[in-house]
Amino acid sequence: MAEESPTNIIYLMLDEWGYFESGHMGNPDLITPNIDQFAAEGMRFTNAYAGAPVCGPTRCSLLTGLHSGHMSMRANNGFAPIRAEEPTLASMLKPLGYATGGFGKWGIGGRGTSGVPEKHGFDVFFGYYDQVHAHTFYPRYLIRNSEEVPLPGNDGLSFYEGETHAQDVIFEESIQFIKDHQDEPFFCYLPWTPPHGLWGINEDDPSWQLFKDKPWTAGQKTERDSRVYAAFMHMVDRQLGAIIDLLKELEIDDNTVIFLCGDNGGKDYFATEDRPHGFFGPNFNRETGERFRAGKGSLYEGGLKVPYYVRWPAKVKPGAVSDHLFYYPDVMPTLAAISGADCPPTDGLSLMPTLTGQGEQEQHDYLYWEYVGQTAVREGNWKAYRGKKGDWELYDLSSEVEELDNVASEHPDVLKRLIALAEEAHEPIQPGEIYDRELTDKDNRQAPHERNLEKLRASPAR
Repeated sequence: MAEESPTNIIYLMLDEWGYFESGHMGNPDLITPNIDQFAAEGMRFTNAYAGAPVCGPTRCSLLTGLHSGHMSMRANNGFAPIRAEEPTLASMLKPLGYATGGFGKWGIGGRGTSGVPEKHGFDVFFGYYDQVHAHTFYPRYLIRNSEEVPLPGNDGLSFYEGETHAQDVIFEESIQFIKDHQDEPFFCYLPWTPPHGLWGINEDDPSWQLFKDKPWTAGQKTERDSRVYAAFMHMVDRQLGAIIDLLKELEIDDNTVIFLCGDNGGKDYFATEDRPHGFFGPNFNRETGERFRAGKGSLYEGGLKVPYYVRWPAKVKPGAVSDHLFYYPDVMPTLAAISGADCPPTDGLSLMPTLTGQGEQEQHDYLYWEYVGQTAVREGNWKAYRGKKGDWELYDLSSEVEELDNVASEHPDVLKRLIALAEEAHEPIQPGEIYDRELTDKDNRQAPHERNLEKLRASPAR
């Protein structure tokens, strides 16, 4: 009997993609046929949670397998790094012969720090190292293994104008990596920036052509941005479709598992009087009228609940829906189980029994999050939350998901138990190091925010 070939792994994470921002989830405005087909061909998780409510820390949780009480990087300033010795998904897979590539927004260590990807198991990483750099789709340069790659025709002085769109180049590099490594196992990590803003797009982009004339009114300053946001969702949808088409063309589709998710809860962009939950309602269930509370940046449900799908033709049953409760620390042990890798110590539990329907799925005793003065812990259907100021709150998510009915006074013993779990989960941070602050600051100041423009104008693009 022939030995089974190692499974290729693609992990696609879209920046700020909300739980209800796809056609099959009832969104009437966004066009996402490939995501909808992906859901029909794979497994959709209804109870998936990000590792944190913002970009950098959630990437840290995903890549290191730790929850936010144990992570070395808990800030969201764009460049804060993980420690030099920390294992990542890539360093775990590389000893097994996996080619390891990342394309998009890194966010857990700027250039000149201990957290750069090429020192953490990636053969290549191309895109943005600093997530503030990633605010612009027309930067002067992107980064490949800490070296600058100039983007032709971009002066870097506008969020909306330039000749070379960063996502186009990042997508092309993503595709080329798969082609180059089709004959060996590969791990292709795709933390793409869209649909996160600011929303610059090429005028001739085919996705923009679908939305540029939509008669949407989302406020004078954001009317165009809302249309670009929709175009971005269609853009990444068609690029996902191109990746799946390529896998089929190369005859490696059956042996490739693709993870598809958002990086944190959605944000209520472009809210209007008649659309108070945001123009596209990322956290709003149109069918029930319920909304996950708050959004990006918050440890209420709206900041943590994410869309999450897995497509694996050889193993995952098409059209499956799972309500298994999990979060991003679970990804590392899952990839270890898929690949046969030795898994470093993590806060996670493998999802393999749920994905394959074989074996008994372990359940978390509790899930834990902390972020800039907020704390949250979930045990089963109980969730305790404390904001930057104020008392602990308690919610029973089995009876209401909107977190409007604080039952702390009715269940003091439950709250006491969850507070003890939160205290147990938190450890003082042991951060990474910054070696070259001048280099780190350079990338952090590339996006043309008002505070950066004077320096950008003083140093013309090459």
